[in-house]
Amino acid sequence: MEQKQEPQRPKIGTEEVRRAADILRRYHAGKRQLEQRIIDNEQFWKLRHWQQMEKAGQGGNPADPQPTSGWLVNCILSKHADAMDNYPEPNVLPRSADDEDTARALSSVLPVVLEQADYEQVYSDCWWRKLKTGTGVTGIFWDPAMRGGIGDIAVRSVNLLMLYWEPGVADIQASPDFFSLSLEDTAQLSARYPQLRGRTASVLDVPRYIHDEGQDTSTKSVVVDWYYKRPDETGRMVLHYCKFCNGVVLYASQNDPALAESGLYDHGQYPFVFDVLFPEEGTPCGYGYIDLCKSPQKQIDLMNQAILKNTLANATPRFFIRSDGAVNENEYADWTRPFVHTNGNLGSDSIAPIQTAGLDSVYVAILQSKIAEMKETAGNRDVANGGTAGGVTAATAIAALQEAGGKLSRNMIDDGYEAFSDVVTLCIELIRQFYSLPRQFRLLGAMGREEFVTYDSRGLQPQAVDDGVIAGYRVPEFDLEVSAQDENPYKTMEYNQLALQLFQMGFFRADMAD
Repeated sequence: MEQKQEPQRPKIGTEEVRRAADILRRYHAGKRQLEQRIIDNEQFWKLRHWQQMEKAGQGGNPADPQPTSGWLVNCILSKHADAMDNYPEPNVLPRSADDEDTARALSSVLPVVLEQADYEQVYSDCWWRKLKTGTGVTGIFWDPAMRGGIGDIAVRSVNLLMLYWEPGVADIQASPDFFSLSLEDTAQLSARYPQLRGRTASVLDVPRYIHDEGQDTSTKSVVVDWYYKRPDETGRMVLHYCKFCNGVVLYASQNDPALAESGLYDHGQYPFVFDVLFPEEGTPCGYGYIDLCKSPQKQIDLMNQAILKNTLANATPRFFIRSDGAVNENEYADWTRPFVHTNGNLGSDSIAPIQTAGLDSVYVAILQSKIAEMKETAGNRDVANGGTAGGVTAATAIAALQEAGGKLSRNMIDDGYEAFSDVVTLCIELIRQFYSLPRQFRLLGAMGREEFVTYDSRGLQPQAVDDGVIAGYRVPEFDLEVSAQDENPYKTMEYNQLALQLFQMGFFRADMAD
């Protein structure tokens, strides 16, 4: 009689998920200080930092006026505008002469792929977070449900609060596990994943920003995307992926026969790119302009508060009145009444105005120096925003000052291009792995003409080589050169003016070619 075989236990089950949740809690404990800094910075961005100052005992009397100036916000607005003026464009360069055609095709196709993934919005969101918190994170995934089920590349800006890695590593790729969390509606999750029904008690918590409107999370559950690297039989590190919620496995690549050996992505990297503004040692994150300038911003607002209180004190008349005085206080306080009644004789000490000391001009000068300090510290000088001093009126002189004053922004943007190169590299690897079917792309050709091309991953696959001595395979590799699209309106005007001057000088006349 043949014995009935027991079903094989999945490689990723309840026990593995429980251990992953323990690792996640440990990672979360090592990231709490960073999370609090990010939440505080968001309050500064929303001009709600008086709440943070009151918690720290710096807000003074809550009944006092709490003016907020936008010097720090203006700095971030200016830096973001510089970043969007220099929106990057990839140029793929081959490392081998045999790959020139593939590199040329990739240079044409990649901008279209990024446009279809709405990368310009992702780039903008990433820069907002980079300037505020010091770190912008871009996620590059393969979404099999896109394009009617044939799949395509999805690029998203990821909230740093929802990401967790091993504390102490400087590069997330060195972390053995990496977690990405999200809050989703429990009812919708149960409808999509029947194994979740009856398991609605969330066992994890996530940090949240401080919102004006109340958020009800009682109907939400924390979904965890768990990425981890494990060696295969040959010792090569393989990237695997598990999605779980409330202790229940929703999907695991190791339980998928098609991916159990090869892993989720062939490139073997966590699909996240960290773009750091000002780097810190021993962490993949950095600090931003709010961290750099929040101290002078606090001082500016505290001095504005003091000046405003002094102004109100001098502009609002107040009086000392004896308790046994004979003056009708209501009539005296009403400036529209010509007569004020008294009982008995009115002595000189019955009522007396309260004298307040005027504010010395030195305090206003200190306030202006603090504003100038913030501008210098952030590199957000007036000339960078179109303002000039000292009688500079010529357009070329203003442009020269802007170029000289924008070196901090150019350095910051060049560093961001390194992260963009990593994003494009991951896109190329996903094209290599998943673009097996030909796809149609509409390109803008020469003279503004549209042309349609077909592209697939055949040119990216390993190719046989035989140099007469050793026969084997090579994988096409490429270098990336990133350039800015130069959307600055003044740049366009400058180029047009140069072309007009060359034309007026006869530079394009055929009889002057020699």
